Amino acid sequence: MEQNRNYILAIALSVLVLIAWQFLYLSPKMEQERAAQEALRAQQAAQQTQQSGTSAQTPQATTGSSDLPQSGSGSATTGLPGSGAVASGSSGVSREASLSQSGRVAIDTPALTGSINLNGTRFDDLSLKNYRETIDPTSPIIELLSPASMQEGYFAEFGYAGNEFSGTVPGPDTPWTVDGNPTLTQASPVVFSWTNDKDITFQRTISVDDSYMFEIIDTITNESSGAVSLSPYGRITRLYKPNTTGIYVLHEGLLGVIGDDGLQEVDYDDVEEDRTITPAKVSKGWMGITDKYWATALIPSQVQPFQARFSYFDDGRPRYQTDFLSDPITIQPGQSQTVEKHLFAGAKEVPIIDSYEETYNIERFELMIDWGWFYFITKPMFYVLDYFFKLIGNFGVAILITTVIIKLFFFPLANKSYVSMANMKKVQPKMEEIKAKYGDDRQAQQQAMMKLYKEEKINPIAGCWPVLLQIPVFFALYKVLYITIEMRHAPFFGWIQDLSAPDPTTIFNLFGLIPFDPPTFLMIGIWPLIMGITMFLQMRMNPTPPDPTQAMIFTWMPVIFTFMLATFPAGLVIYWAWNNTLSILQQGVIMKRQGVKIELWDNLIGMFKKKPKPAE
Repeated sequence: MEQNRNYILAIALSVLVLIAWQFLYLSPKMEQERAAQEALRAQQAAQQTQQSGTSAQTPQATTGSSDLPQSGSGSATTGLPGSGAVASGSSGVSREASLSQSGRVAIDTPALTGSINLNGTRFDDLSLKNYRETIDPTSPIIELLSPASMQEGYFAEFGYAGNEFSGTVPGPDTPWTVDGNPTLTQASPVVFSWTNDKDITFQRTISVDDSYMFEIIDTITNESSGAVSLSPYGRITRLYKPNTTGIYVLHEGLLGVIGDDGLQEVDYDDVEEDRTITPAKVSKGWMGITDKYWATALIPSQVQPFQARFSYFDDGRPRYQTDFLSDPITIQPGQSQTVEKHLFAGAKEVPIIDSYEETYNIERFELMIDWGWFYFITKPMFYVLDYFFKLIGNFGVAILITTVIIKLFFFPLANKSYVSMANMKKVQPKMEEIKAKYGDDRQAQQQAMMKLYKEEKINPIAGCWPVLLQIPVFFALYKVLYITIEMRHAPFFGWIQDLSAPDPTTIFNLFGLIPFDPPTFLMIGIWPLIMGITMFLQMRMNPTPPDPTQAMIFTWMPVIFTFMLATFPAGLVIYWAWNNTLSILQQGVIMKRQGVKIELWDNLIGMFKKKPKPAE
């Protein structure tokens, strides 16, 4: 009895922790995200209504070189260029007004639209053609990069650090020129040029593929009378702190794979505290800033060492930055040298990210997507789902098919477990006899039970395996649904138009018939109810425990899980409901073959039977 109490107490405490996490953290977090999204949409709408000519000149930053990386060698570099057009305060300038403040080269590809700022050839205007803010096809497309003068400035740029012999070198304010008014497309690169006061000419060719990778090739020609040393740098700067999901299964913030140190993930709060995080100098790797579905990343030249850095600056205008500074290159008089860099800016689509890692030989670029600790389960799970999606065209159906495959894969072990459970029911009378025979002599009772298990070839804990096997699969599917952009806004059927979001219906307004918006913790939709019903039926396949406490847990567990899973992605709830249904069928067939009575109908009928009154 003491063992049963401990077992029940452990279950109760586990459920209590889950419920507390659900109602005290997850639900308020979702409400906060919803409010933040509404505020952001309102702010964007207000900015769009501003007159483009009413904005004032953006003030300049008050700092010099603190927000750009310093030379690793210390011998060939003096002070690096300052932050240039980074504003020292939020001016609320509209996007249209910001773009009109400088000359630009348009970007137009199948995946991207925007422009490059001629001042510094800065990438500060980039939107994703194929993704919208909501499931509404008329909602605005996703704006990834924005000019520094905007409240949500976010940009990438490349430049050089020089010395007293090199003269002025390309930086944030360099006025590059381009012939004519070309448009950067996947088929037509754009060539920029600039010559400094020492007769050193910089020719920058920017090209882009049909997805999200920019290639920046600089040809530097030294027409001066002496050798010059230049250190290439690149930086990504974010002038605001975005609203993150704040859930431990997903990293949002600064990240990179720096040499052999592997993946480094730096949260916004961590870099605010540390100010600067400087990994060891390496000659391979990448660094960037990631959101849930979008990211930007710098890929330096992999043929010379570079110093990476993750930083937070609060001088002037607060900003988050990831950057690199390569070792100096020396160019003799009359000679030229070429420097190649890459910039990724776009959606974290799995096939595209994987192809870039192979095509450009980028160290572990696949880790741009947060596959987590169970990488070996999560990523294969995605590929299985993606395969069936491409075959059928519906991710919801792909989840159903994948669930069947998982059940088949684990069938031998699950089948053995269910057989063991059926055999346990068959020897139930003998177990009751042992309990009656030995009474309170628990040691003798346990010995007799173990002897019975051995004679009947029963493993008493085998019934736990089907549940335990679901845990890593459940987590892997949850991870796939939550982190991969392929699941974003993926519809199923009927009212489920986004498998990565919770079921939007709720029983507390009669599924939309009553004009009432209940709080998040009361959003108990149709699919969570179906999941709860299937879980209830699965548990009723077995006899009701004689102990009242166990019977109570047995009864209320489906209700608790219904509330818990209601705010999980709908695709995950559909998986759980479908998995329960398959388990019911599988367990029923096995019990019938073993000649064990299926208690489902008797348990259901017993729930509605009038209980006899105790004899007086």
